Amino acid sequence: MKLTEEFYQQDTISVAKQLLGAYLVHESEWGITSGRIVETEAYLWGDPACHAYRRKTTRNAMMFGPPGNAYVYQIYGLHECINVVTAPVGVGEAVLIRALQPIEGIELMQQRRGMAEIKKLCNGPGKLVQAMGITRSMDGISLLTSACYILSPATLPEYQQPFEMVTTTRIGITQGADLPYRYYIAKNPHVSYK
Repeated sequence: MKLTEEFYQQDTISVAKQLLGAYLVHESEWGITSGRIVETEAYLWGDPACHAYRRKTTRNAMMFGPPGNAYVYQIYGLHECINVVTAPVGVGEAVLIRALQPIEGIELMQQRRGMAEIKKLCNGPGKLVQAMGITRSMDGISLLTSACYILSPATLPEYQQPFEMVTTTRIGITQGADLPYRYYIAKNPHVSYK
């Protein structure tokens, strides 16, 4: 079952934690790829590392809602990243999906990434977007109704196996680096950094 708009309307920290164990799925013309979300980061209004910290711009406009949409942007002029928009419309908050455990369409992911090692296919935000075939053109799509969506962990067999969640600081930022807004599944080999 797809996650609902009500799920995404929760506070951003709750969404970031509850996304662990859910599946990100992309149905494209080349096939279906999916991965279990094993690492997330929360970005909140008033957080100096958040793209919406200063104001709404053309680049970050999709971050302001509605909840359940994708916010896809490019970093370092090289890689796209996918975020899940949270909070009420007009509040610029989102959850970055940092890492996936590849589940479905692994051969297609390997082709897209040009590598065979499964552990390294999706162990970073730029890597997972490339492996999943997610592009900048998908900025603003609804994760409720599009071919890119997130399945509820409550309906997946893997969710029935309890896991320990690690809470720590975020990676690769200079402002707000001390905030404990990064979450990952302990001992999962597909996490970007431990």
